[in-house]
Amino acid sequence: MIAKRALAVVVFLSTALLAAGSWVPATAQGLIRDAEIEHTIRTYATPLLRAAALVPDDVDFHLVKGPELNAFVARGQRIFLSTGLLMRAEHPGQVMGVIAHEIGHITGGHLARLEGAISDAEDQALIGSIIGIAIGVLSGEPGAGAAGTAKAQEIAFKNLLKFTRTQERSADQVAVDLLDQTRVSARGLLEFFEVIQDQELLHRSRQDPYAITHPLTRDRIAFVEDHVSKSRYSDAGIPSALKAEHDRMRAKLAGFLDPTSKTLGDFMADDTSVASRYARSIAYYRDANLAEALPLIDGLIAQMPDDPWFQELKGQMLFENARGSEALPYYRKAVELRPNEPLLRVGLAHVMIELDGPGMLENAEAHLKQALRRERYMPLAWRLAAITYGRNGELGLSALSLAEYNLLTGHPFDAMGQAQKAMRLLKEGEPAWLRAQDLFATAERQHKKNRKN
Repeated sequence: MIAKRALAVVVFLSTALLAAGSWVPATAQGLIRDAEIEHTIRTYATPLLRAAALVPDDVDFHLVKGPELNAFVARGQRIFLSTGLLMRAEHPGQVMGVIAHEIGHITGGHLARLEGAISDAEDQALIGSIIGIAIGVLSGEPGAGAAGTAKAQEIAFKNLLKFTRTQERSADQVAVDLLDQTRVSARGLLEFFEVIQDQELLHRSRQDPYAITHPLTRDRIAFVEDHVSKSRYSDAGIPSALKAEHDRMRAKLAGFLDPTSKTLGDFMADDTSVASRYARSIAYYRDANLAEALPLIDGLIAQMPDDPWFQELKGQMLFENARGSEALPYYRKAVELRPNEPLLRVGLAHVMIELDGPGMLENAEAHLKQALRRERYMPLAWRLAAITYGRNGELGLSALSLAEYNLLTGHPFDAMGQAQKAMRLLKEGEPAWLRAQDLFATAERQHKKNRKN
């Protein structure tokens, strides 16, 4: 059992598979949410998804916080992109190439097949370990058994990588087809492969996850090179608006994730581009220097008054510096400009709850309901909903919201308690009571699973 479990861990961490539908990165850096960046990714992906006959709203995108190059898919049509990949991509075509490739894994049904390959690899390793141990016992040399065990695991892992290489080649074919159908150059995908090829020259411990999880061969690069040489869209340009969104995305990520000194060094004061001023305003805000941050964001708002993301950022700057009443109109303006963005509505509701002025609690509740109608998997939204229901005396709905919150944040035992409380306070048989019952059952299963592990 030790050998089988060991291989399973190696495979899970090395390939970043999400066969179980969840992922905890080895670096424990987690996921981040940002409405603007998610909007940019959707702008890249929507034409590709439609060309693949997928419903764009059925595919979820997640941002993984971390400097590494990485991208992968999970069950439920979920695509994960690391912030490191987005920040290192020089233009939208490179990101679109990666997304097209990951869509190829979805349309090819590769996850389901990969689970079987992992199971086979584990079985090979287990059998090899048993044989290795037997050799050590019979020969009287434990080292011989250890060598046999290690060799078996190596063979199993190589067989698994051979399987994934076949899948990668299949996903490449889908990717270039999708790029052609959407009239996007495959040069971006080729450029990204060239970066990965350089990674493969490094020791495994220094490689980015993408180089390990998407094993590259010279044949794969030659295939994309050949496609670029023949495709009528290889010299297709990228719209300037898309380039501007890409520059802003990279600037925003740098502002929020890089050390302030690095951001200010990379985006110099004499660079008056929108992206540069955006990055610098965020960096100063993170450094609690509103005297420098506010003039920069004010200048951007004056230049582009109908940009919801600039409005949101100024609201965030003010709100997080105890200036909620000043922040409120900026959050309202952001929601007015992008009413279908659930994250913006949650931000506005948060300000209203904190201010707690006349009518604000009711308005906050309405915004939270609209946000959760569009997306249920927002822990902060459920926590804020619990507050609004509690203050309004709707204790059953408050407990139900806390059950949702605790389940999403990985606290199934607490979710069980809140779900039980909700069932006691709500009317039996009504939709909210039935939801509490479902939450309790789900949380109980998760709690039992956690205890076993």
